[in-house]
Amino acid sequence: VDGLVALLILDMTLQRNMEKVQRDFVANVSHELRSPLTSLAGFVETMLSGEVSDPEMRTRFLKIMDEEAKRMSRLVDDLLSLSRVEVEEHIVPETALQIVELVQSVKRSLEGQADRKKMRIMLRQDECGVVLSSATIAGNQDEITEVFVNLIENAIKYGKPKGQISVDISEVYYEPKLKKDAHSISVKDEGPGIDLIHIPRLTERFYRIDTHRSREQGGTGLGLAIVKHIVNRHRGRLSIESAVGIGTEIKLLLPVH
Repeated sequence: VDGLVALLILDMTLQRNMEKVQRDFVANVSHELRSPLTSLAGFVETMLSGEVSDPEMRTRFLKIMDEEAKRMSRLVDDLLSLSRVEVEEHIVPETALQIVELVQSVKRSLEGQADRKKMRIMLRQDECGVVLSSATIAGNQDEITEVFVNLIENAIKYGKPKGQISVDISEVYYEPKLKKDAHSISVKDEGPGIDLIHIPRLTERFYRIDTHRSREQGGTGLGLAIVKHIVNRHRGRLSIESAVGIGTEIKLLLPVH
C-alpha cells in the first residue's frame, strides 16, 4: 500500500554480550596457555643449545618444565570439563546418588593433601545421621564428585595450615527457592577470608583474587565456574559467604531424588 513503511526492530544486546563473553574467553584461554608454553619453549631451546652442562641446573630446568606441562594439562582438563557441562546443562540428571557416601569418598581421597598441611576434614551430619546415610540426591556421579573435589581442594589450598575444614550435610527439607525438597551441603574453611567485593565474581571464568598465589597453588581459575555450571545443571543453587580473618563457606542446595 502506498505511503506505508514496515520497520523491523531487533534488540541485539544479548547477542552482542554473548559475543563479548566469547571473545574474552578466547583471549583468557590464549593468555593462560601462552605463559607456560613460552616458558617451556625457552627452557627447551636452552637445553637443546647445549649451554647447560651443570647436572643440577639441568635437573632444575626439567622440574620447571614438568611443572609448566602439568599446569597446561590441568587447564586443558578444566576447559574440557567446563565445555562438557555447558553442552549438557539443559539435561537434568536423574540418577539417585547417596550424598553422604559420595562426600565420604571425596574426603578419603583428599585426606593426604590435608595431612601435608596438618589440616583436618570433618564431615558433620545432623543428629539423624542414620537417616542421612541413605539420603539421595538426583545427580551425575562424576560431576557431583568433581564439585566436592573442587570445593574441598580449594579449602585445603587456601585454608589455614593446621586448621579445620568442615563439611556439613543437612536433613531433607523443603527449599522455597528451588520449590522442592533439597539437601544443604556446605564446605567451610578457616582461611584468611575473602573481601566482599570479590564474592559476586568468584564463579567467573579465570577470575582470581590473587593471580600469583592461585598459580602457585596450581589453580586454573576455572574451578568455581565448573562448580556453578554443574550445580545449575542439577537445578540446585550455590552461595558463598566469607569474612576476612575468619574463613569462607560455600553452600550448595541440591534437590533430592
